[in-house]
Amino acid sequence: MKPIRVLVIDDSAFMRRMISDIIGSDDRLELVGTARNGNDGIKKIKHLSPDVVTLDVEMPIMDGITTLQKIMEERPLPVVMVSSVTAAGTDKTIQAISNGAVDFITKPSGAISLDITRIKREIIRKVVTAAHAVLPKRESKTQHPIRAQQIEKPLRPHAKTVVAIGSSTGGPKALQQILTELPADFPAPILIVQHMPAGFTKSLATRLNALAGIHVREAVHGEIIQPETAYIAPGNFHMKIRKAGTALAIELTQENELFGHRPAVDVLFESLALQDNVNKIAVVLTGMGHDGSQGIIQLKQRDKNTIVIAEAEESSIVYGMPKSAVKTNCVNYIRHLHKIGDTIAQFAESLRGK
Repeated sequence: MKPIRVLVIDDSAFMRRMISDIIGSDDRLELVGTARNGNDGIKKIKHLSPDVVTLDVEMPIMDGITTLQKIMEERPLPVVMVSSVTAAGTDKTIQAISNGAVDFITKPSGAISLDITRIKREIIRKVVTAAHAVLPKRESKTQHPIRAQQIEKPLRPHAKTVVAIGSSTGGPKALQQILTELPADFPAPILIVQHMPAGFTKSLATRLNALAGIHVREAVHGEIIQPETAYIAPGNFHMKIRKAGTALAIELTQENELFGHRPAVDVLFESLALQDNVNKIAVVLTGMGHDGSQGIIQLKQRDKNTIVIAEAEESSIVYGMPKSAVKTNCVNYIRHLHKIGDTIAQFAESLRGK
């Protein structure tokens, strides 16, 4: 196979050199060039035709957000953002991911990270994954949604309904699509696990809260979940749901990572499976790997009326998690991303006040 051609855009000569050396250390990757700012990067994309671009968020002349917009307008290709964990850096990174970047890399110690080799494996993995990502396309006129199997609707639905969503690579943009389509009076709480490090989930929640009609917030340990609200698991914490008297509450833990993730989708889904007398809707969105698959198996085993939705391959940035979910034969509906919000809303509305 031909190596993946990578262009590195960063205003720091040191960071350009370090990231370039990391790219050059893997036989699957080929460094085709570097650029010192967005203007330089746009020119070199046209000249060098890379397969993937790593793009610094904070740059003079043309910053990463503006550069990304131009790339997506003029020559769409997979972009991995490179960010520092600062308030401004996390906000801009979430904006970039929502605007089309495939993924992001966090500098371990600020804008000039002398220790960036600590995350060498992560950089290589994310660049390789980005090269195989499918950039979003408009929904085709082929038949949608696709139904995986017939669902058995409950004869006696319960008073409470909970929606649980799991996502990874490409998830922030998918979540934005779904949450902004839900009505402001959405009748159920929504629990979300997005694979994302500490510091970024709060920025994601803030951005989505500003865009969606429902409330979106980073989850807090012990809080009682409410309708019309989406709760995002904080980075580095697993999120579970547990009984609190007659209500349901959030439990955050720092138990061991699962499949390299904390938070993990399976942890959330498996805790939801343990709750009785609750209508359950589980959704698996774009992402690499198979997190969520074991959870939906447990959900179905304990309650065959659980509604399970997987994102369609056509709209998934990375068709890993949804594909693994479909292979379990526990998925009821396979939906293009543009249909998922409406599907969730219809099911939740049908269960309202039962």
